[in-house]
Amino acid sequence: MTDIQAPAVRTNQTDPAVAAPAQIKMTARDVNVFYGANHAIKDVSIDVDMENVTAFIGPSGCGKSTFLRTLNRMNDTISIAKVTGDITLDGEDIYSSDMDVVQLRARVGMVFQKPNPFPKSIYENVAYGPRIHGLAPARRDMDQIVESALRRAGLWEEVKDRLSDSGTALSGGQQQRLCIARAIAVDPEVILMDEPCSALDPIATAKIEELIHALRGKYAIVIVTHNMQQAARVSQKTAFFHLGHLVEYGETSEIFTNPRQERTKDYITGRYG
Repeated sequence: MTDIQAPAVRTNQTDPAVAAPAQIKMTARDVNVFYGANHAIKDVSIDVDMENVTAFIGPSGCGKSTFLRTLNRMNDTISIAKVTGDITLDGEDIYSSDMDVVQLRARVGMVFQKPNPFPKSIYENVAYGPRIHGLAPARRDMDQIVESALRRAGLWEEVKDRLSDSGTALSGGQQQRLCIARAIAVDPEVILMDEPCSALDPIATAKIEELIHALRGKYAIVIVTHNMQQAARVSQKTAFFHLGHLVEYGETSEIFTNPRQERTKDYITGRYG
């Protein structure tokens, strides 16, 4: 076997958090997703933990975003979608008939590929979730929640003097950080990011990656990315998907330098995808 050339970026090989026992937040076992007759996800099992950012990589159409959406039941919005298998959050079946989907999506927040701020003020974008969930009984409580979320999203210093301006007037990178602030304002436990940098320029992308590093450990974070260099920069665990299968899952440094599966090696070395 020839040596494998990993992306020319720094990975977290010496990060002690990788080796530490991980607190498992979500588990998926034998998960399948069907869109009508199309079998999109095939028997996927994976754990998501609190200590490590988990990246889903793979060629376009491989199922990584489809599987991501099973983790907060976003596929429920597609009438022909059917999900089988078991997915739990802190041991609780998220597909149980007793599960409140609105509460689930507060606990498992999502940031989409394109920034999608509401056509409201910056303040109201962040306040929306806490308001509908009754998290702020008084205005001063809401003010604290909004400021805290914007600070955690690395946006407070840039917008603190214009909170009444429309969120859609911000730059693309700022809009994406506003969407992250909106997600964390309801104090979620998990944050799902579906290619959050694909519509951003390199400077804005760097800020989002810095934010992911800052949020690590505070939330369980899963990011779908088509950019292998980005996966190597921001994640400690990587899952490689291909044709609806989870081919390989492990420490990012191992996936990129010493993959166990031939299909993983072929993808990492650019033979397809």
